[in-house]
Amino acid sequence: MQVVKKRRDAALATLVAGVPYIRFLNITFDRRGDELTSVLNFDDQIIGNPTLPAIHGGVTAAFLETTAIIQLGWQELWQEIEGGDASVPHSLPRLPKTIDFTVDYLRSGLPRDAYARARVNRSGRRYASVHVEAWQDNRSRLFAQATGHFLMPSDT
Repeated sequence: MQVVKKRRDAALATLVAGVPYIRFLNITFDRRGDELTSVLNFDDQIIGNPTLPAIHGGVTAAFLETTAIIQLGWQELWQEIEGGDASVPHSLPRLPKTIDFTVDYLRSGLPRDAYARARVNRSGRRYASVHVEAWQDNRSRLFAQATGHFLMPSDT
């Protein structure tokens, strides 16, 4: 069982390592089976309004979009590593390109860690639709949510 866990963790690390912006924003991922929770680890540099203080809206949007893209990549990787190929992928799968991304800012992001989960509503050969929700202390009290549409990478 530990071999399977290590293989999955290594695959996720390979996927995340291919996106330097994830390191810049200090986003980490908590994996439970095939479910990912993104964690935006708090840092004073992500504050946009020091008077409130509140997380910058651009950081919030980037956090949500990154969560959606990594979820789509993870879904593709999951099928690959669970579909019989026992080896750990050593190359990054091509990630989808954003067609549009709409963010709803529901309240200010407080100066603390934030969490997000993405739900893939539809994923086909060419197109994917994803919904992302972000919260801080209480999962039922969202501070932002987003819907995105993505162009899936072609196999060629």
